[in-house]
Amino acid sequence: MAPGCQRIVLAILVAISLALDSCVSSAEAGLLQGEGATGVKGKKQEPEENCNVYEGSWAYDTSYPLYDPSACPFVRKEFDCFKYGRPDRLYLKYRWQPNGCDLPRFDAQGFLTRFQGKKIMYIGDSLSLNNWQSLICLLHAGAPNSSISQETEGSISTVTFQDYGVSVMLFHSLYMVDIEVESIGRVLKLDSLKNGGLWKDMDVLIFNTWQWWYRRGDKQQWDYIQEGDRTYRDMDRMVAFRKALMTWAKWVDSDVDTIKTRVFFQGISPSHYK
Repeated sequence: MAPGCQRIVLAILVAISLALDSCVSSAEAGLLQGEGATGVKGKKQEPEENCNVYEGSWAYDTSYPLYDPSACPFVRKEFDCFKYGRPDRLYLKYRWQPNGCDLPRFDAQGFLTRFQGKKIMYIGDSLSLNNWQSLICLLHAGAPNSSISQETEGSISTVTFQDYGVSVMLFHSLYMVDIEVESIGRVLKLDSLKNGGLWKDMDVLIFNTWQWWYRRGDKQQWDYIQEGDRTYRDMDRMVAFRKALMTWAKWVDSDVDTIKTRVFFQGISPSHYK
């Protein structure tokens, strides 16, 4: 999974970078003109505010991938696809090409310098885990001599690039809203977000949730659903998902300083476990 996330992570990094600094010069952004290393002719450079980086297509690039997952110490063993015999690697050779401009090649040291002293946190399920691992691998491959510390405390895993003071964190959360163990069992609380106190002071927050909402039987992580003072054995899962998202959105509006903290919510990922 981790190598396949390189493209997703790079797209997110583009969005983060554009959101954090809308005044980047063309030189800083590294927009390309003329012939690039891949032999693909650069598109006409447009002012950044006029370029929609989300409109484009995947372009074959012989210089990719940007890191070798087998050589990255942060990839969990079960996500090392090549170790377990995945035969195809062509999918790693593609990068995102917007229609109206060129994106810079990812510069790990430039990224770390730009984000010096900042904290980036992913909150979610395995999609967040994969993206977290891939970003760390991108930074490790591009800045191999940087001193790195790693720490896990409760639900939070943190990798810090100490030379830059940049921390990339993962908070494992399947539903974003709270699950509490009570006398009746595990209760999914659609209107409670107590962990928000651990999240709100980050510089970048990247959320996702979806895959676990429709799981049943042994894979269901709760026994009851609660909203307000009403407790249910179950409810329409889409309704429950929508209520949880409303709780999250209200928390962002009321508790997060969005001038300091950039907030992203990732779309739904395809099923990726058998």
